[in-house]
Amino acid sequence: MNPASGSTGFVSKSRLGKLNRGLSVIDSYKLLKEGKELTEEEIFLASALGWCIEWLQAYFLVLDDIMDSSHTRRGQPCWFRLPKVGMIAANDGVLLRNHIPRILKNHFRGKPYYVDLLDLFNEVEFQTASGQMIDLITTIQGEKDLSKYTLSLHRRIVQYKTAYYSFYLPVACALLMAGEDIEKHTDVKHVLVEMGTYFQVQDDYLDCFGNPETIGKIGTDIEDFKCSWLVVKALEICNGEQKKLLEENYGKPDPENVAKVKALYHEINLQGVFAEYESKSYEKLTTSIEAHPSKAVQAVLKSFLGKIYKRQK
Repeated sequence: MNPASGSTGFVSKSRLGKLNRGLSVIDSYKLLKEGKELTEEEIFLASALGWCIEWLQAYFLVLDDIMDSSHTRRGQPCWFRLPKVGMIAANDGVLLRNHIPRILKNHFRGKPYYVDLLDLFNEVEFQTASGQMIDLITTIQGEKDLSKYTLSLHRRIVQYKTAYYSFYLPVACALLMAGEDIEKHTDVKHVLVEMGTYFQVQDDYLDCFGNPETIGKIGTDIEDFKCSWLVVKALEICNGEQKKLLEENYGKPDPENVAKVKALYHEINLQGVFAEYESKSYEKLTTSIEAHPSKAVQAVLKSFLGKIYKRQK
């Protein structure tokens, strides 16, 4: 039986996504067991933790779409955009979040790592909410100031908003299931957070240059005045005149303004800048992974990197 069964609607919606975070728990646990065949219970428990991460992701996305006034998600209208849903979506998000402690209580209460799991999910949710807060307060209406957009601000948003729950959480769950003390794996956390940063830079790039049909959403980072990696790099590269054009057009919803920003991005060859960043990030991450003493942990980290390198969606 699916650990998440009984929750109709949201299950079918989530299946429009890739389920990468949830599946990563099972993949990581298998690799940590180094070829040993998993028992039915181990597969079930890893799947249950995977679903907890998917519920956490769904909760974040439902609320994030409301806060960003987004229109589409995974090729469908955002949940709150449906005529009979609206702001009921905010409560739906809370219900999704409440699946997590219920699943953990039902299936892990007798496990020695139960409290560690509760702490892990609570801490990661706090980190993600903190990242969302930094993201939101940098885009307050009427306070648009591109001069505060720097790589260090971008990194702080990304690290907290995306990297911990998307990359560290699935591996930490697998490590706890394998009987490991996650406090002793800070090097693994560091690599996964770096990977999460690289992943978000890809996301920022695809928001502007990706095909909406492929990535499943219409990018709105330019209109929303987001502290995107693209605008941060553009500010580094641009001359005075180009910066003025960026300041006049970035963060405005008119398609004409958006088109001017995109034309500037092409003019300064941000595609080439991104390609160089991607290549260097891959080399740096590979070096860090291969320095880890455990071959099983190396396999987990290489598996993650392989899934995201040069992705198109």
